[in-house]
Amino acid sequence: MKKTRLIKIILKRTGALKFLTTYIIIFAGVSIGVWIVEPNIKTPIDSVWYCFSVATTIGFGDITAVTILGRAMSIFLSICSILIIAVVPGIITSYYIESTKLKEKAVSYTHLRAHETLANL
Repeated sequence: MKKTRLIKIILKRTGALKFLTTYIIIFAGVSIGVWIVEPNIKTPIDSVWYCFSVATTIGFGDITAVTILGRAMSIFLSICSILIIAVVPGIITSYYIESTKLKEKAVSYTHLRAHETLANL
C-alpha cells in the first residue's frame, strides 16, 4: 500500500499523471470512434479489444480497420501509445535519479557538518 501511494505521489509531482489521464481519454475516444466508424466491429468490447491490440502494437489481425477514418484513428492511437510508453518511464526515472542525488547531497552535507563540529572541539 505504501509503494502504491509513493507511485501516485511521484506521478502527480512529475506531471506523468496528466499524460496517463490524457492517454486514457484518447484510448476511450478512439475506441468509441472505431466502434462507430468500422463495419467489422460490432460491439464496444470488440472495439476495446481492437484498440488494445493496436495500442500494444501486437495487431492480432482478428479485427482490422477497413475505412480510412478507422485506419487514421488506429495510427493516431498507435503513435500515442508508443509515446506514452517512452515518456512516462523516462519522467519517473528522471525524478528518481534527481531525488537520489538530493538525498546524497543532504547526507554528505550532514556528514561534513559533523566533522566541522568535532574539529572545533
